[in-house]
Amino acid sequence: MFIIGLAAFLLTAVLVPMAIPVLKRMKFGQSIRKEGPQSHQVKTGTPTMGGLTYLIPVILFALASLFFVDDSYKMLVLVIVTVGFGLIGFIDDYIIVVKKDNTGLTSKQKFLAQIAVSVIVYFIMTNAIPDIVTGLIVPGTDFEIPLGFLFIVWIVFWQVGFSNAVNLTDGLDGLATGLAIIAFGSFLGIALIRGELETAVFLVIIIGALLGFLVYNKYPAKLFMGDTGSLALGGTLATVSIMLNESLLLLIIGIVFVIETASVMLQVASYKLTGRRIFKMTPIHHHFELVGWGEWKIVAVFWMTGALFGVIGVMLGAM
Repeated sequence: MFIIGLAAFLLTAVLVPMAIPVLKRMKFGQSIRKEGPQSHQVKTGTPTMGGLTYLIPVILFALASLFFVDDSYKMLVLVIVTVGFGLIGFIDDYIIVVKKDNTGLTSKQKFLAQIAVSVIVYFIMTNAIPDIVTGLIVPGTDFEIPLGFLFIVWIVFWQVGFSNAVNLTDGLDGLATGLAIIAFGSFLGIALIRGELETAVFLVIIIGALLGFLVYNKYPAKLFMGDTGSLALGGTLATVSIMLNESLLLLIIGIVFVIETASVMLQVASYKLTGRRIFKMTPIHHHFELVGWGEWKIVAVFWMTGALFGVIGVMLGAM
């Protein structure tokens, strides 16, 4: 596992510096919202769609490992989710960056595409992976909340919700990348403790690839992941939690993603109901920027928060 993780790291670390000048020549640059923090305007033109540089190694090494793992269906599900949600994000990025249409995919188009991927995952999980629990396990206990036929609804909700949560979090240099590494690392600990080697192999691959990407995505970022990367990471993270029968544990391990999403929902609800805003700007990392925190400070604090709750999550998952 160490060798395959190192290989994913090295391939990504090689692909990123090769991709940056190509993306610049093709003018695949990030557009920064005028209503966003003014400090972000300097990021205009930074190459985006960089998620391809780590998704390609993840997919290649995961497909190669299909020939060496005992339960290939688990690996296949994770590959399908990575490709499916990554493709949705790629199309969205392509429309925005290449076609210069800031609307991208409509919410309805994106939602229907995400549902399609989730339904495929549901049928593979329930028919080919016998140890999948079609209910919700309360973290740290053996108590199960049975879902029955509603399990398909849960998969759709979880994958769509967390793919969008990671997408919302991807607003500061290295923030979403670092948090994803921490979250995947936490689930890797749980997978190893339980002997879920197939899932562990995939997690090692994606962590290695993300570490290779982080070298160039950390502050000041030379490349952004775009929706291509963020939607794939969120959908895959949700799927890993489901496959380990620890969906609800993701609320703890992925606490920063949850807070970021909740801040947007609270802001919208407050403004519509009262006409007043709770935060200066959402997602909440922008609020901290506007109260004077430096970008690196916000990222570091959010990473530490994610790491703390990741440790708590591993402890609960090991019970």
